[in-house]
Amino acid sequence: MSAADIIVIGLGAMGSAAAWVLAQRGYRVLGFDRFAPGHDRGSSHGKTRIIRTAYYESPEYVPLIRRAWTLWRELEERYGRPLLRMTGGLYIGRPDTVLVQGTLASARTHGLAHELLDAEAAMRRFPVLRLAPDQVAVYEEAAGLIDPEAAVHAFQEQARACGAELRHTVPVERWSIDGDGIRVETSEGSFRADRAIIAAGAWLAELVPELRRLLTVWRILHVHFEPLVPQRYDAARVPFALWEDEFGIYSAFPELPGQGVKFGRHDSGEPCTPETARRTATEEEIVTLREQLVRYWPDAGGRVLWYLTCLYTMTLDHHFVIDRHPAAPNVILCSACSGHGFKFAPAIGELLADLATDPQSSPPALFQLTRFEQSEPARSPRRPPDRRSPDAGQSARSAHG
Repeated sequence: MSAADIIVIGLGAMGSAAAWVLAQRGYRVLGFDRFAPGHDRGSSHGKTRIIRTAYYESPEYVPLIRRAWTLWRELEERYGRPLLRMTGGLYIGRPDTVLVQGTLASARTHGLAHELLDAEAAMRRFPVLRLAPDQVAVYEEAAGLIDPEAAVHAFQEQARACGAELRHTVPVERWSIDGDGIRVETSEGSFRADRAIIAAGAWLAELVPELRRLLTVWRILHVHFEPLVPQRYDAARVPFALWEDEFGIYSAFPELPGQGVKFGRHDSGEPCTPETARRTATEEEIVTLREQLVRYWPDAGGRVLWYLTCLYTMTLDHHFVIDRHPAAPNVILCSACSGHGFKFAPAIGELLADLATDPQSSPPALFQLTRFEQSEPARSPRRPPDRRSPDAGQSARSAHG
C-alpha cells in the first residue's frame, strides 16, 4: 500500500506550494523537510522578497508571474493575513544594461504599464535617489514585496487544512524506483508513493546526482542598514530598487518598521555547498555593500541592524529547472531559484502539481532539462564577484558627483 499518492521532498516555498495545490485537488500528500519550520538554512527565510512583473530575465516569465499574482491573492484571502505589500519597483542603469533592456523588453512585449525616466526626472520623482546623468530608471507600479516566512507558513497551513501530512526535521536520505511507484528512505523509515516531487533547493544535487554538473550553490549576503533619516526611505514613499552598474546588479528594499533598509548584491555569490556556506559576514563585505548602497541612496547606510545569508541554487543559464526525471517520469524535479524564484512560488506549485498528476502536461521549454543537451549551454551575462581595490568605493562615489 502507498503511504501517499505523492511525496514532496523539500518544504521551502516551492515544495510547500506544491503540497497546497495537490492537497486542494484531493491528493494524499506526504511532505518531508530536513529542518524545523521557519529555519534559515535555505532560501525561504528573512523578512522580504521582491515581486515584479516586467521581468528583465526574459519576457517568457511574464505569463507565469501574472498567474502567481492571482494565486498570491487567493492565498492571502484563505490565510486571512496580508502577504504582499505594494511599493512599486525601480530598475536603474544605463540604457544598454541587461537590467534596463530586459525590463523594457518584457514591458513592451506584454503591454505592461511602465514609465521610462531619465536621471533628472527620476530624482525629481523620488528625491532619495542619486543617479549619474547617463542613467535611466524604469518605474513599474505593479510591483512590491512578499513576506517569505509568512508565505511559506500560509502554504503549509492551507495544505494541512486540506489533508496534507507535512513532516519536519526528517531528512530524506535517498529515493528509488519501486515498481510503478517511488520509495523514499528517511531518518524515520521508508515510505512509498505513486509519484514524487523533489524541491530540495540547495540539496537537490545530493538527491539527484545527475544534476550536479548543472547546479552551483552561491552564498548570498544581505545587510539591513538603519537609514540616517528612516522616514525618507519608508516603504510608503520609496519603491524597491534594482540597479546595475559597472560593479554588478544590486537590490535595495525600502525601510520597514524595525527592519531598516535591506541591501545586497544579486548577480554574484560565493560558491559553496549547503554544509560549507559561510553564515558570517566580514567587515570588508559590509563596507563594500554600504559603499554601493550610498551611491544611489546617500543616507541609507547607517549602522548595521543585522545581516543574513541565503543560498541561491544556480543553473548554468540561470533559468529554472522544472521537469520530469529522465529515467523516472513519475519523479518531478524542481530547482526554481537561481536567485529569482520566490515570487513565482504558487504558480510553480501549480505547475509541479500538473506535472505530477497529468502525463500529458509539460513544462515551458525554458525550464526543460533538454536545453542543456547542447554542447555549450547558454550562460547568464552575470559577472564574477566584485574585486574592487580598497579605494574603489571613493572613486565610485565621485563618479556620481
